[in-house]
Amino acid sequence: MKIREVNENKKHFISLLLLADEQENMIDRYLEKGTMYVLEDGDVKAECVVTDEYSVLQVGTGDSPLTIPFYEKCGFVRSHKIPNFFTDNYDHPIYEGGVQLIDMVYLQRCL
Repeated sequence: MKIREVNENKKHFISLLLLADEQENMIDRYLEKGTMYVLEDGDVKAECVVTDEYSVLQVGTGDSPLTIPFYEKCGFVRSHKIPNFFTDNYDHPIYEGGVQLIDMVYLQRCL
């Protein structure tokens, strides 16, 4: 198992990124300004895009019964939300755990 930084051809990994963010133009907003890492074990198992800007880690996610409890167990606390983020920015409804995602919920944790 190996974690490596990706410096070129970040779009090569778009299929995995689309599992977390279903619309490519939204991914483009952060892909080029961040540092991409992939976890490989024979093939790519996971990836992330990281920006080194702050002392507080913020995560934006849908108000889903699947993701919010995960982040809270990891020490994140709710910060604020952006009303209608998913309905205003995506061209189709997104559902998670049987719930339509409407608002973007931000959680934060000090680094």
